[in-house]
Amino acid sequence: MNESNRADITKEKVNLETSKIAWKELQRFFASGTAVFVAAPLDLVDVAYQFSIDNKDLVAQWLQANELALVSDQQALEWLDSDAEVWAVVVKPWILVQQ
Repeated sequence: MNESNRADITKEKVNLETSKIAWKELQRFFASGTAVFVAAPLDLVDVAYQFSIDNKDLVAQWLQANELALVSDQQALEWLDSDAEVWAVVVKPWILVQQ
């Protein structure tokens, strides 16, 4: 199996593990500092894949560009108050969320 096929299979697996969930169900992850906000221009599945292969350089670029960040207190409160649903995927130890 070549690298491209392996990447496609891994991305497909990540995609299958992605789901919509009420933000209130993720409060414990926010409280533990493991909820990561993924900005809308980014593809949640691709970000999760890059986390899973430990692509530190790309993740650092996204952090530098403020396209990734720990969920802020303000975001968490707004999502809780509006009973928001978010897209989420687990890439241990992180929970990646996108509105």
